Amino acid sequence: MYKNFFGLTRSPFEISPDPHFLFPTLHHKEALASIYYGICRRKGFVVMTGEVGTGKTLLVRCLLELLNRQQIAFANVFNAQLSDIDFLRYIAGDLGLKLRNQPKSELLLELNHFLIQRHRNGQTTVLVVDEAQHLSAAVLEEIRLLTNLETSDRKLLQILLVGQPELELKLESYELRQLKQRIGLRCHLEPLSLEDTRGYINRRLRQAGAGDRSEAIFPAASSTIIHRYSNGIPRLINTICENALITAFATRSPEVTPEMVEEVAREFRLGLPKANPTTNALNGPAIASEHQLVVRALVGLLETLERAAGGRLQGSGFPSSQSQEKSSVIPQ
Repeated sequence: MYKNFFGLTRSPFEISPDPHFLFPTLHHKEALASIYYGICRRKGFVVMTGEVGTGKTLLVRCLLELLNRQQIAFANVFNAQLSDIDFLRYIAGDLGLKLRNQPKSELLLELNHFLIQRHRNGQTTVLVVDEAQHLSAAVLEEIRLLTNLETSDRKLLQILLVGQPELELKLESYELRQLKQRIGLRCHLEPLSLEDTRGYINRRLRQAGAGDRSEAIFPAASSTIIHRYSNGIPRLINTICENALITAFATRSPEVTPEMVEEVAREFRLGLPKANPTTNALNGPAIASEHQLVVRALVGLLETLERAAGGRLQGSGFPSSQSQEKSSVIPQ
């Protein structure tokens, strides 16, 4: 209802994870590059964690869009609360295998043959599991066994687990020590800084049609208060901004004032930020040190391809399909 008033073509702060609105901070670029590298080098098992609302699912959607454009087969499990056999059946069905209610042993045999055939054809196959902190011990054991599907020199299935920090704690358990030892790469999404929060708000407004008026709609003082109440969590930023725009529209104000942000924060019972907790030793660095140079190089590659594409891929920070044809890094 406020779009016409602010001259917008679409709602800029929807909570649903739309790749069109990805704001590629350095942390997001490094996470993307790390996953990209893990798939490219067939590391087999990659883990990405982040607090609630930091953009994990959005990054996964962007990754799947990239895999689609490169015609890389993948299974995307977004309901982690499945039994072990239902988990395997979901994977097989998502990869296009015909399901006949076959027993588990036969299902695994068909999946193995499918992966071997794709490997012989030089093709990559990826499994992405979102909300992985909810996986049962039985399903995590199946994932460990799936990592055993390999040739003498590489993994047949590239696995990405995405979840909240509780996933890290679960992987530290004694019962899952074998699975932990198979992790090839880890990355962790951090909340946005104050500068990134301002850039995030302005980019979303520009993508929604505000153009150069974005900073006038949300002046710096308002963005600062939004960062204070949201703690830099993109989902909370969206909630505050969406409701602040409605308040501004209701009062016919051309800008969102700090007082409006305060009002929204009170309505949603958002307290002042807690002190940032010390980084959990289980998380470690955002990118494993041995891969930092490669990851930073891939970040540069993605940025170069984005500039060359002229933002044709919906401003998502990914290379366009034309650029991929000339500069594809991931083997098919």
